[in-house]
Amino acid sequence: MAPTTTAAMSNSQEHLTLTHKLRKPLVEKLRRERINSSIEQLKSLLGPEFLKQQPDSKLEKADILEMTVCFLTQLQQQNLQQRRLLNHVNKLQSSSDKNLTENLQQRRLLNHVNKLQSSSDKNLTEADFSLQTSITKDQSPVHSAPWRPW
Repeated sequence: MAPTTTAAMSNSQEHLTLTHKLRKPLVEKLRRERINSSIEQLKSLLGPEFLKQQPDSKLEKADILEMTVCFLTQLQQQNLQQRRLLNHVNKLQSSSDKNLTENLQQRRLLNHVNKLQSSSDKNLTEADFSLQTSITKDQSPVHSAPWRPW
């Protein structure tokens, strides 16, 4: 019986190997078709970019892949530059908003100080007038002689 089990296992392995050998070319063909299809899609998506660099030449798959990598790298760098620029603009806008707020506060404070100053000037003018009036009354002839109780 032992030889029968070994023969069955050997037979099964041969069958698997034969199936694998038959399927391998089919699987490889499907893989190549997927690769070629993807390369054609890249070529159609980036067509204008390819025409700029080599207008009338037939592009090999490697050329298409290299140009795609180059284009995506440039796109990534532009994206990075745009993000940096946007970040800088946001910082400037924030700083500008802060300065506007500070200027508004300074303007309000200056207006308040000016109002206080004009009010103070008015009060000083009135005080000067009343002081001058009292001085004039004190210098009148009725009160010109000092009062002496004796």
